[in-house]
Amino acid sequence: MGSTLCICSRGVITIENKRYLFIQKLGEGGFSYVDLVEGVHDGRFYALKRILCHDREDRKEALHEVEMHRLFNHPNVLTLEAHCMMEKGPKWEAWLLLPFVRGGTLWNEVEALRDKNAFLSEDRIFYILHGICLGLKAIHDQGYAHRDLKPTNVLLGDDDQPLLMDLGSMNHARIEVNGTRQAMAVQDWAAQRCTISYRAPELFNVSSSCVIDDRTDIWSLGCVLYSMMFGEGPYDMIFQKGDSVALAVQNSISIPENNRYSQGLQSLLSSMMVVNHMERPHISTILNHLEVLHPNVDGQATTRI
Repeated sequence: MGSTLCICSRGVITIENKRYLFIQKLGEGGFSYVDLVEGVHDGRFYALKRILCHDREDRKEALHEVEMHRLFNHPNVLTLEAHCMMEKGPKWEAWLLLPFVRGGTLWNEVEALRDKNAFLSEDRIFYILHGICLGLKAIHDQGYAHRDLKPTNVLLGDDDQPLLMDLGSMNHARIEVNGTRQAMAVQDWAAQRCTISYRAPELFNVSSSCVIDDRTDIWSLGCVLYSMMFGEGPYDMIFQKGDSVALAVQNSISIPENNRYSQGLQSLLSSMMVVNHMERPHISTILNHLEVLHPNVDGQATTRI
């Protein structure tokens, strides 16, 4: 679980026998905070994610996220540098030390361009999408699914290299549901851990006899691609207006008419956004289609707009 962590008055912390200087806060979510710290031993910047743990179940979930990180050593999955558990009175905090990625998230880039009435070029979309797919394939090949893929969970590193992060919702890719009680348990879990506007249709109304697999991520991948193409996710506005996303995802998606992107890219998007998950392609098929549509996608250089 890592070595004892101490905080000194000058903003120095120690994790696994290495010291880090607190620089500034980067952001916060519902149950976690992210700080920028600098390694005293190497001068590198890191992102320190602090997860608030109110009880034993929270601690278990935080350690699950650590375990998921430890499964991967892949250029498109964010690396966990170190971690520890810190006791704070009756509560605990799980501290995850992660690389600091200056480019921010994919959503930061999409939003910044949208505010300037600009969009990602097709070359950039292919390149970023290819990297996301490689990261997903690494996860799926280990028998897991991400379950919360969205633009805010994709970091953009140097040269637009995408890195999948926030692995706390990951679980086994294949879930066999037998019975109403299990179906409700899966549905309740998804409601808590899978962002509603990127959640696959099969997770809204879970059948009492079904198999859910890694193709929940393919639906979410389609939503991410849509956001790169059109500046927002296909169901973001529906959620913001308070309308039913659960109802909206049961209908075939309508792709806005545009001359900005090729028919091949639009067809790729349509192939991901299939309501019946058994008819969706697996990640290997998506990668094959990507590489046929854009043969040099892996080695191309990208230029930010």
